[in-house]
Amino acid sequence: MIIVLRPDATEEQQEHIIKKLKGLGLQVHISKGTERTILGAIGDEAILRSVPLEAIPGVEKVLPILKPYKLASREFRKEDTVIDVGNARIGGKKIVVMAGPCAVENKTLLVEIAKEVKNAGASFLRGGAFKPRTSPYAFQGLEEEGLKYLAEARDRVGLPVVTEVMDPRDITLIAQYADVLQIGARNMQNFRLLKEVGLCRKPVLLKRGISATIKEWLMSAEYIMAGGNHNVILCERGIRTYETATRNTLDLSAVPVLKQMTHLPVIVDPSHAVGKWDLVAPMAKAAVAAGADGLIIEVHPNPEEALCDGEQSLKPKSFKQLMDELRPIARAVGREI
Repeated sequence: MIIVLRPDATEEQQEHIIKKLKGLGLQVHISKGTERTILGAIGDEAILRSVPLEAIPGVEKVLPILKPYKLASREFRKEDTVIDVGNARIGGKKIVVMAGPCAVENKTLLVEIAKEVKNAGASFLRGGAFKPRTSPYAFQGLEEEGLKYLAEARDRVGLPVVTEVMDPRDITLIAQYADVLQIGARNMQNFRLLKEVGLCRKPVLLKRGISATIKEWLMSAEYIMAGGNHNVILCERGIRTYETATRNTLDLSAVPVLKQMTHLPVIVDPSHAVGKWDLVAPMAKAAVAAGADGLIIEVHPNPEEALCDGEQSLKPKSFKQLMDELRPIARAVGREI
């Protein structure tokens, strides 16, 4: 249920309404817009049917939320959510680009890549310290050592860090070093993990599951938001279809669809979607044209020697060229990079 407050509602009236809703056993989430404050009452809405909420001072109107995802829906919040991370803003006019290696390999290489992508215009450094791999014999990441390298690269270069968390037991550790916590495709419906990052106040980048519908994806976002963490970024990274020409099938239609369904920012990962470096640039351009709020792209100076996903990594020179080519596309859709 959405309770829309009057523009002139006082803090005392707002607190009274919140206290009353909590007294009924409901969770209350506050959304402050430019003109209105909205309270989201989450729980058994049958409880509210006998309560004359519109009679309470400060209440303008009461509306039901019809979608199963409540906090993530456009019904709950009309304005786009913008998430501030350091000096970067995700969801605003500027399209953010997160770039770096698939896996953190060593400190020297990571700092070198961070400098290259920043000079090209990237806003974030991405890199995996914990790597979920299909084979148990593949490189699994440097773990805390890799996190320390990411933090040092951030301190030396000035880019906030995005890295993946796979296990609820690692959240506290990773949050000490990372600025944004990434939930990978394999863990999109790891509900215990979603609940735990919901209790953390770090922004969460939630990748779409390999075969997930948009509704299922938004319900996973709802798990995080229900825990109190509303700083969720959705990432379309391709889904599994019958097609084998690319690693996955990039569902670019998800971008405008999500823009209608949710207020959360949406970014696109063309690297994992196509799995081939020479297809990354055209899909990145298409994502910007489709309305994406950002991109996450893998970059490595020597892809043939990369410990992970070298075949889909751009060299720094190619990444800079892509950034230059994206700028006029961004301007054409009223954005900037």
